[in-house]
Amino acid sequence: MATVELKAVSKVYDGGVQAVKAADITIQDKEFVVLVGPSGCGKTTTLRMVAGLEDISSGDLFIDGKRVNDMPPKDRDIAMVFQNYALYPHMTVYDNMAFGLKIRKMPKEDIQKRVDEAAGILEIHELLERRPKQLSGGQRQRVAVGRAIVRHPKVFLFDEPLSNLDAKLRVQMRAEISSLHTRLQATMIYVTHDQVEAMTMGDKIVVMKGGIIQQIGDPLTLYNKPVNRFVAGFIGSPPMNFLSTSVTESGGKIWIDEGTFKMAIEGRYAEPLKPYIGKNVSFGIRPEDLVYNMDAAEGSFIPAAAEVIEPLGAETHLYVNTGKHQLIARTAPNIHFSVGDKVKFVPNLDKAVFFDAETEQAINLS
Repeated sequence: MATVELKAVSKVYDGGVQAVKAADITIQDKEFVVLVGPSGCGKTTTLRMVAGLEDISSGDLFIDGKRVNDMPPKDRDIAMVFQNYALYPHMTVYDNMAFGLKIRKMPKEDIQKRVDEAAGILEIHELLERRPKQLSGGQRQRVAVGRAIVRHPKVFLFDEPLSNLDAKLRVQMRAEISSLHTRLQATMIYVTHDQVEAMTMGDKIVVMKGGIIQQIGDPLTLYNKPVNRFVAGFIGSPPMNFLSTSVTESGGKIWIDEGTFKMAIEGRYAEPLKPYIGKNVSFGIRPEDLVYNMDAAEGSFIPAAAEVIEPLGAETHLYVNTGKHQLIARTAPNIHFSVGDKVKFVPNLDKAVFFDAETEQAINLS
């Protein structure tokens, strides 16, 4: 396998449209890296530049230490799995998987061995004589992955490979791809707009927005220590709650004023918020860090009214409204709510994140 390095890689299309701006990413040997972000953020363009399907406007791309900017795709020793599977409809599964090897004039015995090996890994031996139209979406996806495996490439590239599957099959297939990574010990780059896929599959996640990398890190670092409001809101399901507040000082304490309530800020954020007295900040708190407590002391809770109740079995998602903001809280399934109930939630301030209202950057604790 191989390392992949992008050094200040940019892509500008005709007309001056910048799809990717100065991307710096290092993907270590055998690492599973996920590029994630909303549609149009540049993640697929980045992947296609690694594949050689898009020219690089500026910067340098290295695969296994070799600069490959001008190297054609066939010489990069990569294999790509596409969103639409890209199988040849007139060929059997076996021939689809073997086609790339036949083009390279590999001996028949070696082709047979590689296809059998991949079919065994993916448990698709019984499908080898079928054609794509006789397969389900999940089976077609396995064949597309198998076609990549037989190549024994240095790098696997996945471009939203699960987006055409139903919800249940997506969960199954993402587990299978993660297991495949462990089994093959391969370098993999995976593109998705689904942050749940990113969180559950990636050793490292690259969050992109508007062609610019926002943050790179392991899933829990991105979840617990987002560098800005975009990352905080994009990573996590249900997403982080945000409240626009002003910072005040009274009675020797720092307070945030949301307009419908005031709350004292004690603990690790008391000092970092002092420079913001008289200014606005965005208060971010995740749904699981809102604790239902009808006996909470004044100045320690968020008062709200229940609007929507979503019982999910293991937990309940409760949508509440403060009068200025709608929030979502994760609650225990044994707590019963009715629409219109007045509720109190105490935020776990050790897990909260505050953001500068103007720059949207996380306020540093140090």
